[in-house]
Amino acid sequence: MRILLPSLLFMSLTGCSSLTPSQESTSTHPPTECKGSVALPTNIAANFEAIEDQALLESALGEPEQGKLCQGQVYESRQTAEVVIFRAWNSTNPNSQFGQWWAFDKPNGKVSAYRSNYEICYQWSPLDKLVRCTLKPGTKVVVGNGQSAKCSEYLTYDVSETQQIYISDAANLVTNCSEYDAMLSWQ
Repeated sequence: MRILLPSLLFMSLTGCSSLTPSQESTSTHPPTECKGSVALPTNIAANFEAIEDQALLESALGEPEQGKLCQGQVYESRQTAEVVIFRAWNSTNPNSQFGQWWAFDKPNGKVSAYRSNYEICYQWSPLDKLVRCTLKPGTKVVVGNGQSAKCSEYLTYDVSETQQIYISDAANLVTNCSEYDAMLSWQ
């Protein structure tokens, strides 16, 4: 008998190798505490313009062990942009489908690696659904690297170099969405 585990359980991200060299961040946290770059991956950089929006940036940044971003840069998608983004979410909370945290790459690989790369505590989501959407042109986002997150006295995720996308009102800023269910698959 073959038992299947959510395909989302075998997530990892690709594309980190496509990052351009680091650019200066306007984070309130010292750069030595953060890993990675706020520079966009080269394959999508032309679809965005770096802008200043201190309030949006501050809403995306988090203190150590509290999640959110360690460092970030605000970008606005160009009017001609067609940028596809992904979000793994919690089917028991339908309001989480259009939450604030997204990725440029479709999740694949082990879920434990995905949780670690994105600092997603098990209490926050079982990651049993996936939504793929297109970002609306003119949308402001914050792109940055994950801050550490303390999930319990037994589990703390360190800061991560994996890029995340923060969208303050995703339900109104994404379009052309497709929803997917996790499937069980043991390896």
